[in-house]
Amino acid sequence: MASYAPPATRQHFAGERWMIPTRWVKFVVAIFLLPLCGVCTQTFFTVFARATVTQRLWAGEEFWFFSLGAILWLIAFFGLPRPMLVYVFGHELTHAFWVLLMGGRVSRFRVARHGGHIVTDRNNFWIALAPYFFPLYSILIIGAYGALRLFFHVQPHGRVLYGLIGATWAFHFTFTCWMIPKKQTDLTDHGTFFSLVVIYLMNLLLLSVMLVLASAQITFVRLGADLLANIGRFAHWLTTLSV
Repeated sequence: MASYAPPATRQHFAGERWMIPTRWVKFVVAIFLLPLCGVCTQTFFTVFARATVTQRLWAGEEFWFFSLGAILWLIAFFGLPRPMLVYVFGHELTHAFWVLLMGGRVSRFRVARHGGHIVTDRNNFWIALAPYFFPLYSILIIGAYGALRLFFHVQPHGRVLYGLIGATWAFHFTFTCWMIPKKQTDLTDHGTFFSLVVIYLMNLLLLSVMLVLASAQITFVRLGADLLANIGRFAHWLTTLSV
């Protein structure tokens, strides 16, 4: 699938003979991000297990309707023709949204079932990787629900919200996993290893935020405290290795 296409401009300077390729720098950055990925993963599953076992997260309607929405989408994804046009539109729209978020300008937006692209004057890894960690349709559902709350009494329909978020997040997750092995230029342009590390870390942070919002017992303060405790234990383990 074609991706966004920023105009290519290069400048050469006579004095610049020794330059480190950006991909090398990003590769090193990705290596240093791996411990953070590990600590964040440990924190997420620790908090999730605690919420599930001791705080009965599984008994809440938020969990069940979110799971129902996700399961229904998985059945559709593996059992029905995949809505490629819907995915490509969301993919390119996410690129465009992040271009605008970064202060850029979109001069062309093209979508078809077999792929799409945008033309923009801005290019960075956030824009390139955004469709793989930013669940646009879930964000739109939450935004629409929040807007409707200003004018209508929609709280009794919260179950529908949880189901739609579950379905749209599963839509994001399944298509992300399906597209990554297809050698997308979004990933290869910035180094596949670096891109995968960023995608994993950002999706994990998103899941952590969703876990906090879905549980009345879990707070961002508590989650942050657990994260700092795990970072401290990891730092202590490193110091023991150096002794």
